[in-house]
Amino acid sequence: MAFAALLIYLIIALTSILMYFMKKRLNYWKDQGIAHDEPSFFAGNFHGVMTKRTFGDCSRAVYVKHKGSGPFCGFYFFQRPGVLILETDLMKNILIKDFSKFTDRGLFHNEKGDPLTGHLFLLDGAKWKNLRNKLSPTFTTGKMKFMYPNIISVAENFVQVFGEMSEKTQKVEIKELLARFTTDVIGRCAFGIECNSLKDPNAEFRLMGKRSLNERRHGKFVNSFMQGFPALARKLNMAIIKDEITEFFVRIVRETVAYREQNNIKSNDFLSILMDLKNGEGKEKGISMSLEEMAAQVFVFFIGGFETSSSTMGFALYELALNQDIQQKLRYEINEIFNAEGTTTYEALHDLPYLGQVISESLRKYTIIPHLNRQALVDYVVPGHSKYVIKKGMPIIIPSHAIHHDADIYPEPEKFDPERFDAANLKQRETVEFLAFGDGPRNCIGMRFGIMQTRVGLAYLLHNFKFSPCEETEIPLIWNTKSFVLSTKNGIYLKVERV
Repeated sequence: MAFAALLIYLIIALTSILMYFMKKRLNYWKDQGIAHDEPSFFAGNFHGVMTKRTFGDCSRAVYVKHKGSGPFCGFYFFQRPGVLILETDLMKNILIKDFSKFTDRGLFHNEKGDPLTGHLFLLDGAKWKNLRNKLSPTFTTGKMKFMYPNIISVAENFVQVFGEMSEKTQKVEIKELLARFTTDVIGRCAFGIECNSLKDPNAEFRLMGKRSLNERRHGKFVNSFMQGFPALARKLNMAIIKDEITEFFVRIVRETVAYREQNNIKSNDFLSILMDLKNGEGKEKGISMSLEEMAAQVFVFFIGGFETSSSTMGFALYELALNQDIQQKLRYEINEIFNAEGTTTYEALHDLPYLGQVISESLRKYTIIPHLNRQALVDYVVPGHSKYVIKKGMPIIIPSHAIHHDADIYPEPEKFDPERFDAANLKQRETVEFLAFGDGPRNCIGMRFGIMQTRVGLAYLLHNFKFSPCEETEIPLIWNTKSFVLSTKNGIYLKVERV
C-alpha cells in the first residue's frame, strides 16, 4: 500500500515538474517583452488548426496583427518558442544573406524508425547539403528537355480522358483528374513506371498518393508532440507515416532497381541518379544510399510533384473560369504555338509570358505551402535591433501565405490579376515577396519540373477546352482544414466544353 502511495506521489511530482517547464516555455516571449499572441497549451499559436483553421490562417492572423511591431514577433510552434518573420530585410537575411546560420528546417524526421521521412526536404546539416548538390543536376534545363516528350505523351492521353469525361457530363470535378495527370507524369518521368491512373482512378499509385497526403499514424495530440519536441520524438523512435505507405514505396523502388540492375538498363531519370549513389558513386562525399534512403527521395518527389502542380492547375482553371477575359487572352497566346498536328515544342511553351504570369498569380493567391520553416544554428541578433534575438535551435516561420496576401505588397490581394507578374511589376518587388518555391540555397529543387508539367497541362487543356462556372462551382472555395497544403474540401467543379 505504501509503495502504491509513493508511486502516485512520484507520478504527481513528475507531472507537476513537466507542466511547470512546459508552462515556462510558453511564457518565453512574455518574459522577453516581444509582441506575441497567447499560445494554447499544446498547439501553441496553431490552436484550431486542422479543425477550424488552416495552417495558412494561423500564420496570417499573427502576421496581420503584429506587422510593424518589429522585425519579428514571437510565435509558438506547438510547444516550442519560435519567431514569425514580419520584415522583408530579415527574410532576405535568413533565406539568402545569412543562410549558413539557418540551413536547417528543424522539423521531425526519423530515418531509422520512419524511413520515408529521411528525404531532402526534411534532412538537415551536411547530409542535406551533400544530397542537394548531388540531386541538383536532375533538374537542369537539359534534363527537363529530355523529360518533355514523356510529359507530352501523358498530356495527349490526358486530353483524351478529359474529352471523354466532358462528353458524359459538362460538369467535371477537375481536381481529381489533374492529380491523376501529374501522378502519371511523375511516374513516367522520374521512375519509368506506367502508373495508368488516368485510365484507372483506383490505380495503386494514385491511391497511395491520396493516403500519403491524408492519413497519419497518430492523431492531432501526438503529431503536435512530435513537431514540438522533434529531437525527443526521434529518440523515442516515433514515426508519422503509416507502415503500409512505407512498405509500398520501398517495394516499388526495390523492384524497379532490381529489374534495371539485372537487365543493365540505364535511364536518364531521377531514379538512375539515386542508383548511382546506391552503387557507390557518392561514397567519397558520404552520401551513398540504402534502398530505404532512395525510397525516401522517391516519396518526396512523388508527393511534392503531383500535389503542388495539380493544385496549381486546378486553382488556375478555377480563376480562368471566373475571369473569361483572362482565359480568352491566355488561350489566344497558347493557340499561337500549336502546329497543325496539335503539338508544340519545349522552347515555344516556355516562351509564353502570359502563361507564366497566370501560373505565378495562381501560386500567389493560392499559396500551396503556407509557410517556410527554418531553424537557427546559432544565436542571431537581428541587425539594427539588439532586443530581437533568435536563439539557437529556435524554429522560424516565414509566412508565405500572409506575404502573398499583404495589401502593401499586392494591392487588392483577393483579386486575380496576372499583370502583377509582368516584367515591369516584377522589377519593383523583392524576390522574397514571392515565395511559392522558397528562395535562396534551400529553395524548391523541383521548381523547373513543377513549372514544366504545369505549363504543359494548362496549355493542352486550354487549347482544347473552355472552362466556365456551373451550379456546383463553389464561390468562394471551401478549404480542407485537415490538410497542411492548401486544398479544397469538396473539389473544384467546372463546366467543360470543347473549343
